[in-house]
Amino acid sequence: MSSQPSASPTVFSADEVLSRRHFPSYMMLVVAAGAVNVTGLIDCRRYVTHVSGTVTRIGYDFGKWTLMLEYFLVLTAFVLGAASSILPNQVRVLRGQRPRHAVSLVAVAALLTAIAIGGHFNVFGTTGGRTEEPVDFALMAALAFTMGLMNSAVAANNALSVRTTHMTGPASDFGVHLGLALFLSGEQRRQSLRVAALRGTTLLAFALGAALMVPVFRRFHLAGLLMPSTIVLLATARSFLPQRAPEVLAAEDPA
Repeated sequence: MSSQPSASPTVFSADEVLSRRHFPSYMMLVVAAGAVNVTGLIDCRRYVTHVSGTVTRIGYDFGKWTLMLEYFLVLTAFVLGAASSILPNQVRVLRGQRPRHAVSLVAVAALLTAIAIGGHFNVFGTTGGRTEEPVDFALMAALAFTMGLMNSAVAANNALSVRTTHMTGPASDFGVHLGLALFLSGEQRRQSLRVAALRGTTLLAFALGAALMVPVFRRFHLAGLLMPSTIVLLATARSFLPQRAPEVLAAEDPA
């Protein structure tokens, strides 16, 4: 029997994801992703939190080798962010220590804060500059890395594989579980509707994040990324900081 902590990254069961404690945390992270995505759209005229658009641009700009390379670097940044999400826990597991699943999300907040500060001092050029300039790709890559980190850290930590940065999967799952609910009954139907509600709310939360960020960006420009950074920290604290003893006992009560 091994005494080492499990390397499995999953933390929250399906019921926990849908609980009153953790459900709002996931939605807050989706709001933050929506805010980041609209930041890329306003500042660079490109989406940064999902990969489909980036891969499409690689194909669209085939033959324009510099542009292809730059979009490929944005894609690579997202993948590297995803890969980085497992490193803190795996290092701790190899050392025989317990994983700390909040570390990656704290890193997301720190990176968004760093980008906000850099943007305030024009590290990424003036706001709303020409599309596809080197500074635009530097910003897109930085945001893509951060979103890859958050998306994978969140998806790996829950049994329902909740995604926060792109909406194709949630929209598909929303439709699938609504369809299943038509043919199920009892507890299975109730669970399917609960998952459908999760996916549907995810779509609304992403749009809400974008809507909230538009006036913030217009006033504060890239410094407005402090808003999604703060939201990520609040969501992380909500789900990972220990609860008070009475609340823990109530949560563990099988009744």
